Amino acid sequence: MYNVKKVRNDFPFLKQTINDKPIVFFDTGASAQKPQVVIDAVAEAYKFNYANVHRGVYSLSQEASDKYENVRLKVQKFINAKSSDEVVITKGTTEAINLLASSISKSVVSPGDEIIVTEMEHHANFVPWQMLCEDKSLNFKVAKVNDNGELDVKNLLSLVTEKTKVLAITLCSNVLGTINPIKEIIEKVKNINPNVLVVVDGAQAVIHSKVDVQDLNCDFFVFSSHKLYGPTGVGVLYGKYDLLKKLPPYNYGGDMVDDVTIDKTTFALPPYKFEAGTPDIVGTIGFGQAIDYVNSVGIDNIASYEQDLLKYATEQLKKIDGLKIIGEAQNKAGVITFVVDGCNSGDIGELLAIKGMCVRTGKHCAHPLLYRMGVTSTVRMSFGMYNTFEEIDLFIKALKKVISQLK
Repeated sequence: MYNVKKVRNDFPFLKQTINDKPIVFFDTGASAQKPQVVIDAVAEAYKFNYANVHRGVYSLSQEASDKYENVRLKVQKFINAKSSDEVVITKGTTEAINLLASSISKSVVSPGDEIIVTEMEHHANFVPWQMLCEDKSLNFKVAKVNDNGELDVKNLLSLVTEKTKVLAITLCSNVLGTINPIKEIIEKVKNINPNVLVVVDGAQAVIHSKVDVQDLNCDFFVFSSHKLYGPTGVGVLYGKYDLLKKLPPYNYGGDMVDDVTIDKTTFALPPYKFEAGTPDIVGTIGFGQAIDYVNSVGIDNIASYEQDLLKYATEQLKKIDGLKIIGEAQNKAGVITFVVDGCNSGDIGELLAIKGMCVRTGKHCAHPLLYRMGVTSTVRMSFGMYNTFEEIDLFIKALKKVISQLK
């Protein structure tokens, strides 16, 4: 049985109050709170184990390098990559996607080629590809979303041609919680054009369910540490090794070269050729501890528990007059987005905050999706492993009071 009380005890943040009210944190989709073991790992690394990695022969540097590289192995196992050499450590999901867009622009595309995204993408997986198309005179195609917030797979497949070079698609919508049938989509896209590079944004997905990149058969997969209960400033780019070998570097500098002369520079093999400069060493070590913590609780246990929270919260929200849930896909993660007739979403969020309720309001870095769904601003609840049914009850009670204040 899932022991949420034990889990909550591991998160010091939750022991605080706001205006003498307990914190109810329903914004894990933006960034998750950190368990004590992650905080301790970061502090310990700075106190006792800090040195630059991949550079020194002294024991402290060797230790730091070993701990840093061990995180790469943890990520490999966490997403079931074939090799740790397929795991590039980045500054986050956004940098990972920009890295891919930049490298692909230099080596894969030509004027007249096509890139496909979807209406439900976070700006991080929309704007870089849009800008690439503008810069290189490519055709930018956008797959549609249905009224219930599900991807129109038939429409997406109709966009794929022999000129399609990239499909950039989210596994889980950060706004609606919709989980896309990525494995099925990849298989069908590759049947039409086997040369399409499929880039999967997994930032929202990895916190809610188990991911197996080999089973998905995606070419690239990106996600971040901070949503997975780890530090900010660290992310992951997974790529099939043969593809990473072919792509040129994104940044240039130290630690990503094989040799440098006045006449020529040659680059290291993946993943190191994509990791120029001193990385966030301590943040990465903290990320490794976060993976250990998630594994100790069990990602399947977390997923099952969050589904129960999602079902209960959805049922309670639907009882409120004038409240409309935006996007009710059959397959959803622990994210609910809603609007209330006659109430401004920002006002709802501000009044809830006074009562200790932490939710996201606005466009959620996904303007095209909100415009498609016919709204300009929403309230978003997103669940984490530490949320409870009692918190949902408190939230519903507070929300009803806020609505009565605003109407």
